[in-house]
This record gives sequence, structure tokens and C-alpha cells, in this order.
Amino acid sequence: MTFELKILGSASATPVLARHPTAQMLTVGASNYLIDCGEGTQWRMLEYRVRPHHLRAIFISHLHGDHYFGLFGLLGTMHLQGRTQPLHIIGPPGLDEVLLTQARVSDMKLGFTMDFTIVDTEVHAVVYEDEQLTVTSLPMRHRVPCAGYLFAEKPRRANLLKEKLPDGLSPQQLARLAQGEDLEPDEQQPGLRHADVAGPLPTPRRYAFFSDTLYTPALADLIRGVDLLYHEATFLEELRDRAAQTHHSTARQAAQIAQAADVKHLLLGHFSSRYKSLEPLLLEAQAVFPTAELAAEGLAVKL
Repeated sequence: MTFELKILGSASATPVLARHPTAQMLTVGASNYLIDCGEGTQWRMLEYRVRPHHLRAIFISHLHGDHYFGLFGLLGTMHLQGRTQPLHIIGPPGLDEVLLTQARVSDMKLGFTMDFTIVDTEVHAVVYEDEQLTVTSLPMRHRVPCAGYLFAEKPRRANLLKEKLPDGLSPQQLARLAQGEDLEPDEQQPGLRHADVAGPLPTPRRYAFFSDTLYTPALADLIRGVDLLYHEATFLEELRDRAAQTHHSTARQAAQIAQAADVKHLLLGHFSSRYKSLEPLLLEAQAVFPTAELAAEGLAVKL
């Protein structure tokens, strides 16, 4: 089953040519989950052919504009395109008030309901769950209430191995085996255990999204061993004091978190507009975590 992260935007608050405010799309199976929604996100979705009607949930980290100013426009587009199924929106206190006020004063009566989950940004807790994922909040340290998110895939069934399947099984029997059931013995066959005709259980995949935050080493314990970590890297280490003043992190600090948490792969993002070239940020992180990569627009990471 697909588990893919697509980067729609990698910039911080000030506009920069060819970089866009924070937005990411996580695709699991046939479902899409939007993570932050900076200004212009729906244009990036058009560019990368991500269909809004496949959205199951939207996760907003905090209420600084570069992380959610594109949301109301996206909601309006989904309404105009005829969406009727409810949409889960997960975010910090005040997000529901902002969106409902915008809808009221613009007299926009959406054709679907918004199912809000208000996140306590100071705790690590489950904030969303469906048949594919469990999502928990990660407490960030920023100037306003801010949460990161840990997306954990639920255990999947092992795939059937064709070479282990006996001849003569009916489509119904194959379907039951594919669902993880055992077949009871009957007149045609002596019974068959799913475990005897299936491969090893797939390892569940996990993705951690760190939004704007001070360098917080304790967060490493909450994401230990994840397959992929996105961590903001607004500044170079030479501006470490500036990062602390603005409640952001440096590229080196992001790499230190990844190293301490023993993650498999690190993406850097939320780059300050002062950096016309991003290579120094990448090199700084790779000195600590050699496989670090830039979360450039259009990048797709499959797990």
C-alpha cells in the first residue's frame, strides 16, 4: 500500500520566488492527508495533480499565516466542486473560530460539514484515527500554541504468496485468506491457515512532522526510530541566537534531533527567505546526519 509524502511548500513567512509556504500531502493508500496549508496550497495541489476530493483530513500546526492562510480558499474550492462528505480538520484552539467566522461573514454555506478536533498543543495524545492511521500530537515550543504530528500506520495483513497456495481454491476462499482468515476443513480440502500461505507481516511505517519550534531534545523520545522526520530548519547555526529569539531551529539542531532519535531519514524545511541558496543549510545538517535532504517543492518520498 502506498505511503508517500509530497512537499508542496518549503518556505517560511516571507515570500520567495520558487518557494512556497508550508504545505505537505501524505498519501496512504487511496487517501490524502494535508499537513499545513499555507497561502496558495491549492495551486500547488493543481500543479502536482493532487485531487482535493480525496482529502480525508487536514492537520494545521499553528495559526501563523504561512501555515494556514490557504485553508479557507481550499475549503471554498472543494465546496464549488461538489464535495459532500465530512472533512476532518485537526488544529490548535481558535482554528474553528477563524474558519466559521470566515464562512459566516462571506455567507459561504459549505455543502459538507467540518469535523473539528481541537488539539492540546502541550501534550502528546491521539488526535485522529481511521482504519489506516493513528495520528498523535507532538508538543512544539513556539510563540503561539503549536503542534507537530506523528502519523503511524496501523499493522497491515501479510500478503498471500502465490507459490504456497494450493490449486482449486475458489475466489471466495482466496478472498477470505486475503482478509487474514483461516479456512476450515470441508469435503474438498483439509483446511488451510492464513499464516501457512502468507509472507512476513509488513512493518508499519511512521512519519513525524515537526512544525515551527525551538530546539527541544526531549522530543526525540516521542519519535524514536521513525522512518521519516521533517524538521524545520529556518536558520544556519551562525544565527542560533536569532533562532532562539524567534522560537525556531537551525539546520544543525534539526540534524541533532534526527541523530538522537535514530530516525531513518531527515527532511529539512521552513527556510528563511534570507537564504537564496539552500546548500549551506543542507551541508550543515549533513555534517551531523549524512542522509539529510532538503524538502524542496515537488519532492516525493515513498516509504
